[in-house]
Amino acid sequence: MTATQAPQEAPPTAMTNRQILQAMSGLMAGMFVAILAGTVVANALPTIIADLGASQSSYTWVVTAELLAMTATVPLWGKLSDLFNKKLLLQLSLGMFVVGSLLAGFSHGVELLIFSRVVQGIGAGGLTALAQVVMAAIIPPRRLGKYAGIFGAVFAIGTVAGPLVGGVLVDTSWLGWRWCFFIGVPFALLAIALLQRTLRLPAVVRREVKIDFLGAFLIVAGVCALLIWVTLAGNEFDWASWQTAALTGAGVLLLVAAVFVEARTAEPVIPLGIFRNRTVTLTTVASLLVGVAMFGGTVFLSQYFQVSLGKSPTVAGLMSLPMILGLLVSSTVAGQLISKSGVWKRYLVAGAVIMTVGLGLLSTIDADTSFTLLSVYMAVLGIGVGMLMQNLVLAAQNDVPASELGAATSVLSFFRSMGGTIGTSVLGAILANRVASEMTKGLDAAGIPSGGDGGGESSVPDMSTLPEPVRQIVEHAYGVATADLFLIATPCALLALLTVVFIKEKPLKTTSGMERLAEEAGAATATDKTAVGS
Repeated sequence: MTATQAPQEAPPTAMTNRQILQAMSGLMAGMFVAILAGTVVANALPTIIADLGASQSSYTWVVTAELLAMTATVPLWGKLSDLFNKKLLLQLSLGMFVVGSLLAGFSHGVELLIFSRVVQGIGAGGLTALAQVVMAAIIPPRRLGKYAGIFGAVFAIGTVAGPLVGGVLVDTSWLGWRWCFFIGVPFALLAIALLQRTLRLPAVVRREVKIDFLGAFLIVAGVCALLIWVTLAGNEFDWASWQTAALTGAGVLLLVAAVFVEARTAEPVIPLGIFRNRTVTLTTVASLLVGVAMFGGTVFLSQYFQVSLGKSPTVAGLMSLPMILGLLVSSTVAGQLISKSGVWKRYLVAGAVIMTVGLGLLSTIDADTSFTLLSVYMAVLGIGVGMLMQNLVLAAQNDVPASELGAATSVLSFFRSMGGTIGTSVLGAILANRVASEMTKGLDAAGIPSGGDGGGESSVPDMSTLPEPVRQIVEHAYGVATADLFLIATPCALLALLTVVFIKEKPLKTTSGMERLAEEAGAATATDKTAVGS
């Protein structure tokens, strides 16, 4: 399929700080919406599922539907940003998010809710990929650090504050769980208006556009098959089962076919050539490992606060503030220092070291850990992630041609999201088995019939209904199991550190993606004229 685009009319000029901040207002609102969509339901889901009369499997799908759709579509959005108007694509993704949010908020059945989460996920995938692509297009890498720090802070606030907002909405009788979905709509509409008013991007310098629909389908289908497997294995079916064989076999075959197609098409969704770039390859691997370590470990903190420490959903959200503040401060300060000095690798290495230490410290927690000590551990983890996560994107964007900014950025976002999905699913299965084992051991030691075999999935108990001896056993079980998750996540962070060490530091470019794209187009035109003249 081909489409015609208007050529660029005039060479782009560098934007002033004021123009950049104005344009970023819409981008930040959009990014906040994307992150909020995936996290705001964390503390509200038990209430939502009970109100809709749905099953435990529906509980899983409400969570994973949005994450699957977002992760699988990020590369496609990234590639489209290299071919079409980025501003219109951003507004389209925000519009899809609004539609999905309204459908979710008005849902009276779990089927419509799951479908609406898919629509939300597709929109969130566009926002996740395009916000960073547009940043790289309008801001030179040399100045990107300080602005990337602001985006890292927005990412942190959306990730960790989402469960707090959801808990408050559910606990507020005159609002309720439906506002977990409605709350993102005004932010999305505001982002659309701000982008229309403040974002000025030149037309894409291409006359013919070929969209690789076959490659896009194979990538999405293959990734979805593997993500469905890691999401449901250990819960809906055993890890060693025919379902595992079918899903992994289908996923691998589809992705092999995708590689075959991508290597031979003129406009691949994921240009395989970008992996010849050492920086892109290493930052991609590091992003995957950060996703496993960060999301896989911290997603269960809210459950630990509520079950093991006996806190309410609202208080559990507030207890995450030390991590937010650590990430906020470190991402902002590191970004400012990088923009000032032009040196960035030391912050990647330091961030990976601190993240590893933070996860190691959190592996020592239990049901009796004081909140003061827990706050220090979470702050250390937040500081490490803030220095590392956003600057991995900066390193990759600085080292690719402007024409591949979208693809490179979306690849990093895709692998980070996939790492988070894999980490959440695998560590969730480990948590369920360890909790069941510890509860059986504790109940047997107390002379209370456990009725279990020490393994498998166990439902989350209502702590308010348990007698004191059983409640203490459950609190201990969740404390020990949560600590084990951080212990398992720590080697992933250590591997991320080893990966980051091998990234070669290169000077940050002083021209924006728009300016570099114009330079590349001019160089290509000059080369063509020289070839014709000779």
